[in-house]
Amino acid sequence: MEIAALISGGVDSAVSVHLLCEQGYKPHLFYIKIGMDTDDGLTCTAEEDIELAEATARKYGLDFDIIDLQKEYWERVVAYTIDKVKQGLTPNPDVMCNKLIKFGCFEEKAGYAYDKIVTGHYASTRIIDGQTWLATAKDPVKDQTDFLAQIDYLQVSKLMFPLGEYMKEDVRRIAKEAKLPSALRKDSQGICFLGKINYNDFIRRFLGEQTGKIIEIESGRIIGTHRGFWFHTIGQRKGLGLSGGPWFVIDKDVEQNIVYVSRGYDTEKQYGNTFQLAGFHFITANPWTEGKETEIRFKIRHTDTFGTGYIVKENNHYLVTSNEKIQGIAPGQFGVIYDKDAQLCIGSGEIRR
Repeated sequence: MEIAALISGGVDSAVSVHLLCEQGYKPHLFYIKIGMDTDDGLTCTAEEDIELAEATARKYGLDFDIIDLQKEYWERVVAYTIDKVKQGLTPNPDVMCNKLIKFGCFEEKAGYAYDKIVTGHYASTRIIDGQTWLATAKDPVKDQTDFLAQIDYLQVSKLMFPLGEYMKEDVRRIAKEAKLPSALRKDSQGICFLGKINYNDFIRRFLGEQTGKIIEIESGRIIGTHRGFWFHTIGQRKGLGLSGGPWFVIDKDVEQNIVYVSRGYDTEKQYGNTFQLAGFHFITANPWTEGKETEIRFKIRHTDTFGTGYIVKENNHYLVTSNEKIQGIAPGQFGVIYDKDAQLCIGSGEIRR
C-alpha cells in the first residue's frame, strides 16, 4: 500500500509517521507550504517546520517533499475568509483549508498517486455497511472532526488517522520515548497552517481599521469604541476593552460599523436554542428520514463538548433545536452535526442569521 503522510513540523503529525513506521509502512512525507514568501506582513516562517519535518524523514529513512500551495491557499481560503468577514459573518478558515487545500489541491498535485493519505488529526474513520464514515477521536478534548466536517466521501474514504485511538498525553509520551525531533514542541495556535500569525493581524492586513461605536443593546447607550466590526464575533467576551463587565458581543451592524453588547453572564440576549443551517453538506450519506425530527449531538465552535438536540429539514435548510440554551450562535460559522452518540460526524452547514 502506497501512503502519503502530511507532516507539519508539529508533534502530532510526527507521531502519526512514527506509528506508521512501527507497523512496517514506509510513507512518503509531504510538507504543504502556504505562507506567502513575498508578503512581509503575512510571511509564515516555515523554516523551523520544514527542518523538523525533514529531521523526522531522515530519522526513519523516508522520502520527503515540499508541495507549494501558496497561490491556491490565498486564492481560495483567504478569499473566502475575507469575504465572510466583510459580510459581518464568522468564517472558519481551518474547515475550508482542510476541504480545499490539504485534501483538495494536494490530491490534485500529488495525493492521487497514493492509496491512502495520513494526517495527525485527532479523528478516526469507521466502515458501516461498506461505507466509510468520519468518526470522532478517543480524546474528546483534542477531537478535530469539526475541522473536517466539509470533506467529501472520496476524501474521507482515502484518509487514515493514526492518532484517533490515542489521548494527547499518550502522543506526547510516544514522541519523547521515540526521541522525535518535535517531541517538545508546543501545539500551534492560529489559522490553519498559519500558526504563527495572529488572526486580528491577518484581518487588519486586508481590511484595515475603522473606528466605530460599541452600544449597549438594552439601553442604546454608547459605552465605547472599536476598531472595526470585522475584529469581533457574536458571543465574544475578551478583547472589547470595556470595564464593569463581563460584556458579550450580541450583534453587529455592518452598514453602520456598530458592535452591540450586553452585560452579565446570564443575559438572555446572548443565548438561543435554535439555529438554521444553510447548504448542508453530508460527508458520506444522509441518515435522516425526511420531515422527521432526529436526535443529534452538535458543535457550533471548536470545543471539547457536544450540544444535544434535534434536527429537522425545513424547506431548503435544516433547523437545529438545542436541549440547552447555547451562547454565542455566530452566523457564518459551521454547525457540525453528529449522531446521537457523538460517534459519527454526519456533516455540516453554515449557520444563518
